Formats: sequence, C-alpha cells, structure tokens
Amino acid sequence: MKLFVGLGNPGAKYAGHRHNVGYMVVDRIAADHGFGGWRSKFQGKISDGRLGTDKIMLLKPETFMNESGRAVGQAQRFHKLAPEDVVVFHDEIDLAPGKMRIKRGGGNAGHKGLRSIDAHIGNDYQRVRIGVGHPGRRDAVHSHVLRDFSKADQAWLEDLLTGISDGAPFLAGGDFDKFRNTAALRAAPPVEKADTAPQRQSPAPMHPADGEDRSALQKLLDRFRR
Repeated sequence: MKLFVGLGNPGAKYAGHRHNVGYMVVDRIAADHGFGGWRSKFQGKISDGRLGTDKIMLLKPETFMNESGRAVGQAQRFHKLAPEDVVVFHDEIDLAPGKMRIKRGGGNAGHKGLRSIDAHIGNDYQRVRIGVGHPGRRDAVHSHVLRDFSKADQAWLEDLLTGISDGAPFLAGGDFDKFRNTAALRAAPPVEKADTAPQRQSPAPMHPADGEDRSALQKLLDRFRR
C-alpha cells in the first residue's frame, strides 16, 4: 500500500490558493481513477482506491499546512508504512510555474508543511514538487502562495493536473521515469516539426565550355575564315 498526501489548507477560502495545489492533485487522482468518497480519518480526509495493481490511500491533512505531519504520521503508523511508501504533493516556489520534479529525501527549503512531516516521519519520503513560481521578493512569498492561481495560470495548471493523474499509476508502481514522461507529455505536448528533410534540387544547368555546343558545320566554316 502507498500513501499519497496532498498538502493544503482546509476550507473554501483556501481552495484556489497556490499553497493548495497538493489538494488539487489528489482530488484529480480520486476523480479520474474512481476512488471512493472522501471520509474523515487521521485528522484529515481520506479516499481509498487502486492505481494499477497498487492499493492507494489519498490523504488531505486538515491540520492546516504547518501541522501536516500530525495527520501524515498517524496514517503512516496505523498502516505500518515505510517512509518511502509515502508520496507528498506540494507547491514549490523555487520551480517555474508548470514545472514538476520528483525526489526522495533532502531538505524542506523552508516549506512548513514538509518541515512538519519531517518532524513526524523523517525525511526519507517521496516528494512531487509542483512549481508555482517565485514572486521575486522574499517578503512577498507568504502572500504569493496564499493567493489564488491567476487566470493566466489556469491552462498550464489544468494540463499539469491531468498529466500527473495520467502518470499516477507509474508513480504508484515506482516507475518514476514513466511518471515524469507521462506528466510532461500532457503539460507540454510535442510540437509538430516542419519537414526538415533536405529538399531535392534540380541539377543546375550545365554550361558547356566555349565552343563545345557549336555544330560541326560551324567549326568547318571557322576554319575557312582564318
């Protein structure tokens, strides 16, 4: 069994925030892959289902972002999961909007939700980092992530959510390359290339050397003119 955790803050007023993109991901996976209805457990909302042959529990902690680890820790201990069986989806200001990266372990880069999870289960879990961009100033980060995605963001956000959901069975099965490729394919569909095959060119007309195109009669007349 794997535990897929989407980070965010509970409540309608936070639903569209950049900080809630983790919630958005697990909501999309639940809807696309026929998971059961959401119910309250582990200080959060959970939904059970399968991705391929793997049993998955989706979790949205309702402890607010800074205490996300309480819910994650409870679920992990109850199901006796190893940290590497936990996958956390979260916003990442150090990635450009629409970019996605996956890694296991490492630091939390100041993300308070990850910091809380680290405190409860250690840091040896999988993280799917979803780029929301940086506002450019450190003092503007808080208001940036606690603000709705803009209208200009909606197209790439929809594509990326769909791509992550499409690739979720590979993520569950541990095939991270296929997961990345599937998500990237949806988020940035290949551009049809123009035909770059070299064009055949008609051979350049041959220009015979001086005198070679004259008839034998002209050559004979030339001899008499000399």
